[in-house]
Amino acid sequence: MRRLVLQMGVTLDGYVAGRGGEGDWGLPAEHPDVRTWKVASLRKAGTHIMGRVTYQQMAGHWPNATDEYAAFMNNLPKVVFSKTLPAAGWAGTRIARGDVTEEIAALKGESGGEIMAHGGAAFVQALSRLGLIDEYRLVILPVALGSGLPLFKDLAKPLRVDLAEARSFPDGTVINVYHPVDNSKKRARGNCASPCSENDVGLSL
Repeated sequence: MRRLVLQMGVTLDGYVAGRGGEGDWGLPAEHPDVRTWKVASLRKAGTHIMGRVTYQQMAGHWPNATDEYAAFMNNLPKVVFSKTLPAAGWAGTRIARGDVTEEIAALKGESGGEIMAHGGAAFVQALSRLGLIDEYRLVILPVALGSGLPLFKDLAKPLRVDLAEARSFPDGTVINVYHPVDNSKKRARGNCASPCSENDVGLSL
């Protein structure tokens, strides 16, 4: 069973883009160590998935790119989730038009490397709401926007996560890797000191 991993840049205040989808925030060039980490992460991927807007942006950029990321983006299979995109011209891309949960389940059942989601905002928000993401690799950038398109939106309940990895880099970038917590499994293992109930909020400072 393959895992679905979200790898995405996010601001200090939790936005993945400006209100109009802007992604140029005046940051300096990416630090080489950040790039090395991202390349290592991409080596684990077997399939890229994305929403229509992100697909159109990437399809306009990567086929002509020559940097360290280009081969991974161009050569790996890609799936764009859209009910309106008429065709996908980027080589190695197919369009998924069915139910998102069913499409993701089918992808997870295939052999190969990780399924890596890249965006856009509405697409990854839906993946989180549906509980489909197995790992969050958040590249937290040293900038705040004050408003924009958030990473998370309209969650039915709080999304608990465990921190699996944390790294900081000289340019101020921080990369945190999180695994969603399955509360039902934790309760089954007897996580509470006394019998668990809905009143066991467990807030701490």
